[in-house]
Amino acid sequence: MLRARTQEGWFLITHPEHARIAGEFASAWGNSRFRHPFPLTNTLEGIRRHDDGWATRDLSPKITREGRPSAFGIDLVGKYSAFEEIDLADYLQVRGRAMEAVAAQNAYAAVLISMHTCNLLTERADHSTIRPEDRPKLAAFLEMQERRQEDLRHICAQSGQFSGNDLLATTWVENFRLLQACDNLSLLSCVDYPNAASLLHPLPLTGGGMQEVAVHRLAERTFRLDPWPMREAVVEVQFSGRRITGELFGSESDLATAYARASPETLCIRLEQGS
Repeated sequence: MLRARTQEGWFLITHPEHARIAGEFASAWGNSRFRHPFPLTNTLEGIRRHDDGWATRDLSPKITREGRPSAFGIDLVGKYSAFEEIDLADYLQVRGRAMEAVAAQNAYAAVLISMHTCNLLTERADHSTIRPEDRPKLAAFLEMQERRQEDLRHICAQSGQFSGNDLLATTWVENFRLLQACDNLSLLSCVDYPNAASLLHPLPLTGGGMQEVAVHRLAERTFRLDPWPMREAVVEVQFSGRRITGELFGSESDLATAYARASPETLCIRLEQGS
């Protein structure tokens, strides 16, 4: 789940919905300055489906030790200490399931999802929040993910569906970075992050080189990107979530009841071109 604070309590968004938003941003990405992703269809599917593994778990929202919905919120922007709020074995299962659910239909997209998972668990994870007895599980999972990536890359190479440029190591990295940038932009948008930020990773330019993209909040779920990386001058994406009353919950059953009673509500994210 993702959580955005409201006057009454929280607005909760599922991981798959958040990933769909990231996919919408990626489909709008690219102009005369910023390079369009390629292979397009496979890259967009990886971005759009990178959190499919959370679908079942998000049907039964959890609570933190303090009683808040266990979800990504403003307080976790720039951090990755989710291991305090989720059993590591459960978390790894979710992440592995996200990759395998896509691998059966799209090996290229699955590689990008696995690269994203490995990056979260190495460069961005706060390992101090992992219990020492759980660290061998993490090491084994990461080793398995690296092997799976090689298997899937081989499937892509043997499929005859891709050009040599599609399968270059640099292309994989660029598409993985776009996934992370659009994922980051979706997270910032969904939680309505109030402070200035920069998207994860500089992104490739049409003339060569890379460029960092700054994000500035203008109004409620309205953001300016500078420099502008999108095809159109304005990008608007509608998304759904549920508004629940109350900040703290005595049990997961209480939260589940509040969540089930809340009707889906549609909001809009607006991205605008910088000056």
